Amino acid sequence: MTLINRNLDVVCFGDLLMDFVPTESGLAFSDLPTFKPVPGGAAANVAVGLAKLGRNSAFIGKVGDEPFGHLLIQTLSREGVDVDAIRIEDRARTALAFVTLAKDGERDFMFYRHPSADMLFTPAEVDREKIESAPIFHYDSISLAAQQPRETALFAADQAKAAGKLISYDVNLRLPLWRSADEARAGILDGMTRADVVKLSDDELDFVTGSRSADAIRSFWRDGLKLVVLSLGAAGCIAMTERGEQAIPSIDVDAVDTTGSGDAFVAGLLAGICEDPRLLDDDQAIAATCRFANVAGALTATARGAIPSLPTREQVEHHLS
Repeated sequence: MTLINRNLDVVCFGDLLMDFVPTESGLAFSDLPTFKPVPGGAAANVAVGLAKLGRNSAFIGKVGDEPFGHLLIQTLSREGVDVDAIRIEDRARTALAFVTLAKDGERDFMFYRHPSADMLFTPAEVDREKIESAPIFHYDSISLAAQQPRETALFAADQAKAAGKLISYDVNLRLPLWRSADEARAGILDGMTRADVVKLSDDELDFVTGSRSADAIRSFWRDGLKLVVLSLGAAGCIAMTERGEQAIPSIDVDAVDTTGSGDAFVAGLLAGICEDPRLLDDDQAIAATCRFANVAGALTATARGAIPSLPTREQVEHHLS
């Protein structure tokens, strides 16, 4: 597959929402004194992460016609993301997520989307020209958790596939959004069938296959899949291709909030592919890019909230050096 250098590098499809992040960690939800609203959403985080790393990204999604929705669009635009393909819905409001944080920065989510604006996004509203304008299309399983957004997400991914784009997919399991674990497992695997590049965590691998071993990735490997990256948190990641696998370490940080760390990793990985389209055929280049992505993810965990914590290229390179 040949990647063509155009104005846009990556189009990200998915959720754009307001995270309410606690001002204190290690407390039960009922004991939290205050929350701070912070722009977020997995696919939106990837789009902003790419922009901060110097790549041209666009976001496709839907928000409500109210202050949160307009603030989120302004935030992405201010960060350098192309927002022309974001749709505004007047029948529902922007999705919200309340976050609780453990002392080690691990988090849990409580979502408010019954329905939210993104759940009313239809295939007819998808900007197909935007998809065709970039060599890489990225999406994740969050948009697959309900029927209408699933139809739209898969439509967009199929349009990208038909246009010969490289498809990136992040498993990004949010089980409370699905009707059942079985439906989540089936939906995640369905989304994966479009992908050339897949990223998932060891927890997500266990959910999908019943094993945390990297060998379990072979159970869903198929022709056309070029790279699967298994993220291991502070331990780094394992990159797997048809040629074999390699472990790539991360750096030590004091984690405050891991929200957005996986998205920052994906942004780092895709930035590397943008810079060298032949990377997927070069194990040494894959290792270097995964090292860069590991650092991007680790740095994001050092502050609260996703988008405000995403690092610049200069910050990542400083820690790499």
